[in-house]
This record gives sequence, C-alpha cells and structure tokens, in this order.
Amino acid sequence: MSFNLQSLIRSNIQSLVPYSSARDEFHGEAKIFLDANENSIGSPLTKWYNRYPDPHQKQIKEKLAAIKGVPASQIFIGNGSDECIDILYRAFCNPGKDNVIICPPTYGMYEVSANINDVEVRKARLLDHFQLDLVHMETLVDEHTKIIWLCSPNNPTGNSLNREDIEMVLNNFDGLVVIDEAYINFSRQRSFIPELKEYPNLVILQTLSKAWGLAGLRLGMAFASEAIIEVYNKVKPPYNISQAVQELVIKALDNVQDVNAMIQIIVEERKRLEQELPSLPCVVKVYPSDSNSLLVKTVDAKAIYQYLLTQQIVVRDRSKVELCEGCLRITVGTVRENDELLNALRSFIV
Repeated sequence: MSFNLQSLIRSNIQSLVPYSSARDEFHGEAKIFLDANENSIGSPLTKWYNRYPDPHQKQIKEKLAAIKGVPASQIFIGNGSDECIDILYRAFCNPGKDNVIICPPTYGMYEVSANINDVEVRKARLLDHFQLDLVHMETLVDEHTKIIWLCSPNNPTGNSLNREDIEMVLNNFDGLVVIDEAYINFSRQRSFIPELKEYPNLVILQTLSKAWGLAGLRLGMAFASEAIIEVYNKVKPPYNISQAVQELVIKALDNVQDVNAMIQIIVEERKRLEQELPSLPCVVKVYPSDSNSLLVKTVDAKAIYQYLLTQQIVVRDRSKVELCEGCLRITVGTVRENDELLNALRSFIV
C-alpha cells in the first residue's frame, strides 16, 4: 500500500483558505469580548448564550482524549456522525469523477451523502453471513476510488465484521478506510482506535447518540491522523457545535460509570431477547448481534410491523433491504418495553 493523503484531497480544498472566526484569531484570557459582533448585553435565556461557542470544542476533546486514549489533536467533533460523513465527501471526493465503496446492507447515509455530493457509489454486497466479500470489493476499486465505508458493528445486521478482513482492506487500499463504530460500546470486539498509529488512511467514526444516550444533542466524533483532522477543521462550519450542546456533553462525559451501567443493562436485555424471541411462532430467526438492536427474520415482516403499530410499538421494517428479506430491526428497550414487545408478539396470529 502507498498512502498519500495529499493526492486524495480535492484540489480546491488543498488551496482553500478556511474561514477564520474571531475566536480562532484570539488566544489567551480576556474579560471583555468586543471582537465577534455579539450582543454584549445578553440574551432572553442567560448572558452566557450571547457569546459564540468554542469553535474547536477544546474541553470536550480533552475529556474524550482521556476516555478514548487518543490525543485531542486526533479528534474531530461533528454535528452528529452525519456531518463527519458529509465532510469526508466534500473534502476528498470530486463530484462526477470519484467513487466510493459501501457494503450493503449498511447504514444508509453513506449512500445518501454520496448522492448529495454527486459521487458514484459502488456496492460490494455482504456475503450471506453478513461478512465482507473481499474478492468482489477488490474488483470495484480503481484509481478514482477515494473511500471504503465499513460499519462494524453493522447497521442493520448488528454483527461485527471480521477484524482480519478489515485489516486486509486497510493494508491493501490506498484511499481512506472509514470504520463506523457507532455501536462499538455494545460489542464484544475492541475498537480500532489503537490502530490509528499503524494506519494513516484510517478514519473511525463514533457517536454519543447510542451508548451515551445523547441522540437529541447530535454529537458525532471522528478519530484519525492529525493531517486528516486538519482537513476536517478546514472544511467544517466555524461554530458547528452549539454552546448549550457543549455544556451538556461536558457534563455527560464526567459520568462514564453511569454509561457503563446502562450498557450492561442493555446487553443483558439483548441477551434475554435473543433467548426468548426464537420461541415465538412468528419468529423464524434472530441474528447474532454486537449492537443495541436485533435483526429478526419473521414469517411476515410487513404484517407484524403493522400489527405492532396497533399496539403502539414501533420497530423498523427492513424487509425491503437486500439480504434482510422478511426482517424487522428491533432496538433493545427497557425491561418494561421489552416485556410489552414480547407479549404483543405472542398474541400475533400467524
């Protein structure tokens, strides 16, 4: 492999002079801020919110660095993982020229964001056991392939991809390899974050929406080399994470023990559902999961989905997704919610 980051970056991004906010130009301590055309008096909420937030979320990155074991300089904070995904397209993929590879069934935003940015999507469909088809993937790569997207644990299948297969891609592809680890906290597999030292082409995505329970705050994370993070910071909007979100996230990051306790409960409930669902007449198969959800093959996914709606229970119908025919994706709920789900499915007439 011969990885050259500069050759991957779009030429207009290489020459881009990023927007310089007032807070980018100021360094140090001050009592009076008259630099950013803010309302100096205050706001209807609190005086604090009349000021622009830290454009680089330094406090959040320092706390994440301690938790994740990676330097703060190798962390990018996005408005959800979707912003982390979109910036990679805008920075590295030339519209109408370059292509990326996805491995369906997988997270839909890789393809949606590609389409928005006019980037060709090539599909290396997973094998029947939801693992990478490396042979097919290799045939799709050409000189215009900029990114390979891997989701592990995968969504919607819930399984982790074989680590050796991911390493094979990392060692043999000259472009960016993005591993989306949104569900890694629920997995028996370890994160690829420690491997950043070995792979300059590696980008890892994580989120606070799942295990941390902060989906409403919209905060995603990208971990990569300092050079790739510099590209992220060059392209991102100047104040992409609001002050209120930063405050709440900083508070949440001080409660790792609470998060670990929630993860343990969710994993135990996942195991309970894995054990009880297969005994139901309407369930054909429950696929192994390293996620906070289960892919469940049923006798009639559409009918069961509609029936559950009448019981005021919402799951995800994935039956039209390739390799997921007849399947529902069921998020692991609370003990009470899971009890209600099981009772409802027991009452479904096959």
